[in-house]
Amino acid sequence: MTLGQLQQRIRDLYGAKDGARGTEGTFMWFMEEVGELSAALRGGNYNEQVLEFADVLAWLATLANIAGVDLDEAITRKYGAGCPGCSQTPCVCGTTQKP
Repeated sequence: MTLGQLQQRIRDLYGAKDGARGTEGTFMWFMEEVGELSAALRGGNYNEQVLEFADVLAWLATLANIAGVDLDEAITRKYGAGCPGCSQTPCVCGTTQKP
């Protein structure tokens, strides 16, 4: 499944409910899932980690859908030409620089 297909799948499954919940409520759910991913990375098994990564990605797609952002376009625009800082692949930015 591509990123665009994932975003459409989430829209098809939950779009009406997500739109009614709005950005603020959805962001809170997203942050809860990020916390669950954090716990799984600290002490969970591989299966728990896989499921939490999926949840975080699904809620991120939900936020993008509500905001009208195409994730494929966003990723291509930001990272399509290499590192946003140095434009290289792999990144050659110093360790004190972001990313």
